[in-house]
Amino acid sequence: MLESIKKLRELTGAGMMDVKKALSDAGNDEDKAVALLRERGIVKAAKKADREAKEGLVRFVVSGNNAAMVEVNSETDFVARNADFQALVESLAQAALKAKTNDLAEFKQFKLDSGDSVETAVAAAAGTIGENLVLNRVAYVEGQNVAGYVHSNGKIGVLVDLAGGQEQQAKDVALHVAAERPQYLSRDEVNAEDIEKEREILTNKAINEGKNPDLAAKIVGGQIGKFYEERVLPEQKFVKDNSLTVGKYLGDTAISRFVRFEIGA
Repeated sequence: MLESIKKLRELTGAGMMDVKKALSDAGNDEDKAVALLRERGIVKAAKKADREAKEGLVRFVVSGNNAAMVEVNSETDFVARNADFQALVESLAQAALKAKTNDLAEFKQFKLDSGDSVETAVAAAAGTIGENLVLNRVAYVEGQNVAGYVHSNGKIGVLVDLAGGQEQQAKDVALHVAAERPQYLSRDEVNAEDIEKEREILTNKAINEGKNPDLAAKIVGGQIGKFYEERVLPEQKFVKDNSLTVGKYLGDTAISRFVRFEIGA
């Protein structure tokens, strides 16, 4: 059995679990197993695996205060607009909600209602659709006030969880995250070494421009503040009302977590 698995993996490029299942379904007949792998699109997908997949879709599902999101990449935008591909991505988002995991490797082995793993389903779809398809990322969020948002024809997806607040606030923050690309939830998340390096660069730049050290320090202090304002979510100008920061828009409501997927990022 092990020898047959090794032989078929080398012959077809298929994964171990796919080969093992095909052999089992074929009663250990190697020729029939290869035929099954071809029928399931797995051989075809393996031959495409070295082609870059830079397009694709992000989809999310929210159920109560639970949400999941996936990013699946394709080679072309044409396939990203294909109904079968879109149905695949939707089904994977639903599966991610059931799997309740942020671990991509774990999610790939999650069993669908069909009995196939997520990984096998993606490989089979690649064979049917005719392009390399890559399940790139998965996210699962469970909290108090969860919302999602998809932007730019499915190229950007966001999940947000607020510690309380209104449903509309969570949706607004999700929209904001999609548009403004925050990197951090708080200043504490920013690497101190990165800040010091930025401070040193800005200080040297100011001095080289003829500023005295005291004035340079004041200028750099303002520029570091701007650095935070551009990257830390609660400090960003709220996209729906630039007179407010996101933090002021939310008031006493805190942001527990946000996840942002962007195709190609």
